Amino acid sequence: MNFCSGCGSPVTKKIPTGDNLPRFVCDSCLAIHYHNPKIVAGCIPEWDGHILLCRRAIEPKSGLWTFPAGFMEIGESIEQAAVRETREEAQAEVEGICLFAVLSIPHIGQAYLVFRGPMSSPDFGAGEESLEVQLFSPSAIPWDKIAFPVVEEALRRYVDDNARGAFQVHVATLPDHRLT
Repeated sequence: MNFCSGCGSPVTKKIPTGDNLPRFVCDSCLAIHYHNPKIVAGCIPEWDGHILLCRRAIEPKSGLWTFPAGFMEIGESIEQAAVRETREEAQAEVEGICLFAVLSIPHIGQAYLVFRGPMSSPDFGAGEESLEVQLFSPSAIPWDKIAFPVVEEALRRYVDDNARGAFQVHVATLPDHRLT
Protein backbone atom coordinates (compact mmCIF):
# COMPACT_ATOMS: atom_id res chain seq x y z
CA MET A 1 0.00 0.00 0.00
CA ASN A 2 1.40 3.38 -0.98
CA PHE A 3 -1.45 5.83 -0.49
CA CYS A 4 -4.33 6.35 1.94
CA SER A 5 -7.68 5.20 0.60
CA GLY A 6 -9.33 8.02 2.56
CA CYS A 7 -7.36 11.11 1.56
CA GLY A 8 -4.81 9.92 -1.01
CA SER A 9 -1.74 10.96 0.97
CA PRO A 10 1.30 8.68 1.32
CA VAL A 11 1.27 6.00 4.02
CA THR A 12 4.10 4.66 6.17
CA LYS A 13 4.33 1.19 7.68
CA LYS A 14 4.81 1.55 11.43
CA ILE A 15 3.44 0.38 14.75
CA PRO A 16 0.65 2.80 15.74
CA THR A 17 0.36 3.99 19.32
CA GLY A 18 -1.48 1.40 21.38
CA ASP A 19 -0.88 -1.38 18.83
CA ASN A 20 1.75 -4.12 18.66
CA LEU A 21 1.95 -4.85 14.92
CA PRO A 22 3.12 -2.77 11.96
CA ARG A 23 0.27 -1.17 10.03
CA PHE A 24 -0.01 1.26 7.13
CA VAL A 25 -0.66 4.68 8.66
CA CYS A 26 -1.54 7.77 6.67
CA ASP A 27 1.08 10.49 7.10
CA SER A 28 -1.60 13.19 6.70
CA CYS A 29 -4.94 12.12 8.22
CA LEU A 30 -3.37 9.45 10.51
CA ALA A 31 -5.87 6.78 9.40
CA ILE A 32 -4.71 3.26 10.23
CA HIS A 33 -5.18 0.77 7.40
CA TYR A 34 -5.51 -2.79 8.69
CA HIS A 35 -4.67 -5.77 6.50
CA ASN A 36 -6.58 -8.69 8.01
CA PRO A 37 -7.21 -12.29 6.91
CA LYS A 38 -10.01 -12.97 4.46
CA ILE A 39 -12.84 -15.38 5.16
CA VAL A 40 -13.60 -17.97 2.51
CA ALA A 41 -17.00 -19.63 2.82
CA GLY A 42 -17.50 -22.97 1.14
CA CYS A 43 -19.98 -25.80 0.99
CA ILE A 44 -19.86 -29.51 0.28
CA PRO A 45 -23.29 -30.09 -1.30
CA GLU A 46 -24.65 -33.61 -0.78
CA TRP A 47 -27.09 -35.63 -2.88
CA ASP A 48 -27.91 -39.33 -2.47
CA GLY A 49 -24.50 -40.36 -1.09
CA HIS A 50 -22.59 -38.14 -3.51
CA ILE A 51 -20.96 -34.71 -3.25
CA LEU A 52 -21.06 -31.94 -5.82
CA LEU A 53 -17.75 -30.59 -7.11
CA CYS A 54 -16.99 -27.85 -9.62
CA ARG A 55 -14.18 -27.77 -12.17
CA ARG A 56 -12.77 -24.24 -12.07
CA ALA A 57 -13.06 -21.99 -15.13
CA ILE A 58 -10.93 -19.23 -13.59
CA GLU A 59 -7.40 -18.81 -12.30
CA PRO A 60 -5.87 -19.75 -10.06
CA LYS A 61 -6.03 -23.49 -10.77
CA SER A 62 -8.37 -23.34 -13.77
CA GLY A 63 -9.43 -26.83 -14.86
CA LEU A 64 -9.07 -28.40 -11.42
CA TRP A 65 -11.83 -29.49 -9.03
CA THR A 66 -13.10 -27.83 -5.88
CA PHE A 67 -16.27 -27.53 -3.85
CA PRO A 68 -18.15 -24.23 -4.24
CA ALA A 69 -16.32 -21.57 -2.22
CA GLY A 70 -15.40 -17.91 -2.29
CA PHE A 71 -14.82 -14.80 -0.28
CA MET A 72 -17.53 -13.64 2.08
CA GLU A 73 -19.15 -10.33 1.13
CA ILE A 74 -19.99 -7.42 3.41
CA GLY A 75 -23.60 -7.69 4.56
CA GLU A 76 -23.92 -11.48 4.52
CA SER A 77 -23.47 -14.16 7.13
CA ILE A 78 -20.98 -16.97 6.63
CA GLU A 79 -23.88 -19.37 5.99
CA GLN A 80 -25.37 -17.01 3.42
CA ALA A 81 -21.99 -16.77 1.69
CA ALA A 82 -21.68 -20.57 1.47
CA VAL A 83 -25.21 -20.88 0.04
CA ARG A 84 -24.55 -18.02 -2.42
CA GLU A 85 -21.28 -19.54 -3.63
CA THR A 86 -23.04 -22.88 -4.18
CA ARG A 87 -25.75 -21.17 -6.21
CA GLU A 88 -23.25 -19.07 -8.23
CA GLU A 89 -20.66 -21.76 -9.00
CA ALA A 90 -22.83 -24.89 -9.19
CA GLN A 91 -26.35 -23.55 -9.81
CA ALA A 92 -27.44 -25.75 -6.92
CA GLU A 93 -29.54 -25.01 -3.87
CA VAL A 94 -28.54 -26.31 -0.45
CA GLU A 95 -30.60 -26.14 2.71
CA GLY A 96 -30.00 -26.92 6.35
CA ILE A 97 -26.24 -26.56 6.03
CA CYS A 98 -24.04 -27.15 9.07
CA LEU A 99 -20.48 -26.17 9.85
CA PHE A 100 -18.02 -28.90 8.92
CA ALA A 101 -14.51 -27.42 9.06
CA VAL A 102 -12.63 -24.30 10.08
CA LEU A 103 -9.28 -24.38 8.32
CA SER A 104 -6.78 -21.57 8.84
CA ILE A 105 -4.04 -20.74 6.37
CA PRO A 106 -2.01 -18.05 8.19
CA HIS A 107 0.69 -17.82 5.52
CA ILE A 108 -1.75 -16.39 2.95
CA GLY A 109 -4.14 -14.75 5.43
CA GLN A 110 -7.21 -16.90 4.78
CA ALA A 111 -9.65 -18.78 6.96
CA TYR A 112 -11.91 -21.34 5.29
CA LEU A 113 -15.29 -22.03 6.88
CA VAL A 114 -16.62 -25.11 5.14
CA PHE A 115 -20.21 -26.23 5.50
CA ARG A 116 -21.92 -29.41 4.35
CA GLY A 117 -25.54 -29.90 3.59
CA PRO A 118 -28.15 -31.52 1.41
CA MET A 119 -29.09 -30.19 -1.98
CA SER A 120 -32.80 -29.40 -2.19
CA SER A 121 -32.99 -31.16 -5.58
CA PRO A 122 -30.63 -32.96 -7.97
CA ASP A 123 -30.58 -29.90 -10.23
CA PHE A 124 -27.20 -28.25 -10.84
CA GLY A 125 -25.12 -26.74 -13.62
CA ALA A 126 -21.95 -24.84 -14.34
CA GLY A 127 -21.97 -21.23 -13.21
CA GLU A 128 -19.73 -18.57 -14.75
CA GLU A 129 -16.72 -19.63 -12.64
CA SER A 130 -17.11 -23.35 -13.43
CA LEU A 131 -16.31 -25.38 -16.55
CA GLU A 132 -18.44 -28.27 -15.34
CA VAL A 133 -20.14 -29.53 -12.20
CA GLN A 134 -20.46 -33.17 -11.29
CA LEU A 135 -21.66 -35.44 -8.50
CA PHE A 136 -18.96 -37.77 -7.15
CA SER A 137 -19.21 -40.72 -4.82
CA PRO A 138 -16.59 -40.44 -2.05
CA SER A 139 -14.60 -43.25 -3.71
CA ALA A 140 -14.54 -41.43 -7.09
CA ILE A 141 -13.22 -38.01 -6.00
CA PRO A 142 -10.50 -36.99 -8.49
CA TRP A 143 -7.78 -36.59 -5.84
CA ASP A 144 -5.02 -35.89 -8.35
CA LYS A 145 -7.03 -33.00 -9.83
CA ILE A 146 -8.08 -31.10 -6.69
CA ALA A 147 -7.39 -27.37 -6.99
CA PHE A 148 -6.07 -26.41 -3.55
CA PRO A 149 -4.48 -28.18 -0.56
CA VAL A 150 -7.15 -26.74 1.77
CA VAL A 151 -9.91 -28.24 -0.40
CA GLU A 152 -8.14 -31.60 -0.39
CA GLU A 153 -7.79 -31.42 3.40
CA ALA A 154 -11.51 -30.70 3.86
CA LEU A 155 -12.54 -33.43 1.41
CA ARG A 156 -10.29 -36.04 3.06
CA ARG A 157 -11.82 -35.25 6.43
CA TYR A 158 -15.27 -35.45 4.84
CA VAL A 159 -14.54 -38.88 3.33
CA ASP A 160 -13.17 -40.14 6.67
CA ASP A 161 -16.21 -38.89 8.60
CA ASN A 162 -18.56 -40.29 5.98
CA ALA A 163 -16.90 -43.72 6.19
CA ARG A 164 -17.24 -43.64 10.00
CA GLY A 165 -20.88 -42.64 9.70
CA ALA A 166 -20.41 -39.68 12.03
CA PHE A 167 -19.55 -36.10 11.11
CA GLN A 168 -17.78 -33.70 13.43
CA VAL A 169 -16.57 -30.13 13.20
CA HIS A 170 -12.88 -30.04 12.26
CA VAL A 171 -10.59 -27.20 13.30
CA ALA A 172 -7.06 -27.11 11.94
CA THR A 173 -4.25 -24.88 10.75
CA LEU A 174 -2.57 -25.88 7.53
CA PRO A 175 1.20 -25.62 7.76
CA ASP A 176 2.99 -23.49 5.16
CA HIS A 177 4.55 -26.48 3.39
CA ARG A 178 1.07 -27.73 2.42
CA LEU A 179 0.58 -24.65 0.25
CA THR A 180 3.07 -25.54 -2.47
